[in-house]
Amino acid sequence: MSAGMVILVGTVLFAVGCSTGGTGLRDGGPARTESVSKTAPPSAAGQPSAPPFKKVQDVVALVKADPKVSDAVKKDLRPCSGKEYPVDVSYGKVTGSAEPDLVVNILSCSDAIGVGTYVYKQDGAKYENVFSDEAPPVYAEIDRGDLVVSKPIYVKTEAYATGEDVITYRWNGEKFTEHDRVHSEYSNVGGGGSQPAPAVTPQKN
Repeated sequence: MSAGMVILVGTVLFAVGCSTGGTGLRDGGPARTESVSKTAPPSAAGQPSAPPFKKVQDVVALVKADPKVSDAVKKDLRPCSGKEYPVDVSYGKVTGSAEPDLVVNILSCSDAIGVGTYVYKQDGAKYENVFSDEAPPVYAEIDRGDLVVSKPIYVKTEAYATGEDVITYRWNGEKFTEHDRVHSEYSNVGGGGSQPAPAVTPQKN
């Protein structure tokens, strides 16, 4: 994920330790234990507001009640060990709403690969699904007010990703539209895993 460049007004991370090795969720590394950020997003008046969800079970219930989420994702959305769900949630301003939006990533228990990502916009006491991508591997995050979706590319003959598409979406007042797309090809340096190749091809609409 982006570190210094990602503007997150708050983050809630839920994941499970289902595999060993690696450095993070997106590369199938060790998942993080369930935690709740104590940093609340600032309101329009500059005062902090409470996080929309404080328990992973509330996010899971939201996803399972969502008719836009496929039955396959709902069926596999269960604790990998104990009560820890393979769910990664961040909240921040991505639709221009006065209330924080939710970006939900559902991961696989076996290798922590993203199997579905969703954006929920708060409408009063309800949350509306305004973006879905269930074509794994997929992972979304908020970057400077934009929705950035990363989609690693795998081929059957390789154990590592051979490339990646990074797609930037922007809210036009009614829905997300694609603003930018960058495709990167990876090179397998010395057989030690995929590394970004020098050539990067940006594509803009």
